[in-house]
Amino acid sequence: MAPQPPPLLAATCIGCTLAMFGTGLSDLRQMLATKSVENIQFLPFLTTDINNLSWLGYGCLKQDWTLIAVNTIGAALQTLYILVYLYYSPTKRAVLLQSLALLAVLATGYGYFTLVVGDARTRLARLGLFCSAFTISMYLSPLADLARVVQSRSTRCLSFPLAVTTCLASSSWTLYGLQLRDPYITVPNVPGIVTSVVRFWLFWRYRDKPHRPLPA
Repeated sequence: MAPQPPPLLAATCIGCTLAMFGTGLSDLRQMLATKSVENIQFLPFLTTDINNLSWLGYGCLKQDWTLIAVNTIGAALQTLYILVYLYYSPTKRAVLLQSLALLAVLATGYGYFTLVVGDARTRLARLGLFCSAFTISMYLSPLADLARVVQSRSTRCLSFPLAVTTCLASSSWTLYGLQLRDPYITVPNVPGIVTSVVRFWLFWRYRDKPHRPLPA
C-alpha cells in the first residue's frame, strides 16, 4: 500500500497553496476597480493555469485527493483571472491567441498521455516529469526580477506576501512529497524554497536603501 500523508500535512499544503494563489486577488481587485489591466502581467496567470491543470491530471492519475482539490481550486482562480484580464484588456486579440495556444498545448498533452502512452505507470511517470520541469521553470523565472532588485537596490518590484506564501507552500509540498516518497512532488518545490529565501534576504538587505533608477 502506498504511504499516506498525515491529514494535518495535507491540510497545510492546501491552505498554504491557496494562500499563494490568493495573492492574485489583489490584481483581480485592481482590474475590477480601475477597469484596466495596466501594470498587470498576463503571462503568470496563463503559466500558473497550465501548471494547475497539469498537476490536476497527475493527481487524478495518482488518485491523490490533496493534489486534486488544491489544483482544481487553483485552476478555477487562474481561469477567472484570465477571463477578467481578457475582458478589460485593450489587446484582446493577443490575449485570446495566447489563451488558445494554452488550450492547444493542453489538448496535445491530453492526446499524448491518453493515446500514445498506453501503460498507466509510464503515463504517471512522464506526466510527473513534465509537471516537475514546468514547476521548476516557474520558480526560476523570477530570477530576472531578483537581479533587477540588486541593480536598483529596491524591492518595490517584489511582493512580500507572495514570498511568504511561496516559501510556506513549497516547504509543505516538499514534506508532502517526502512523506509519499514521490520525487516528482519533492524535487520541484525545493527551488521555491531557495528563491523565497533569496527574496527574504533581499528584503532585509535593501529595506532601508534608497531607490536607484536603472539606466535606460
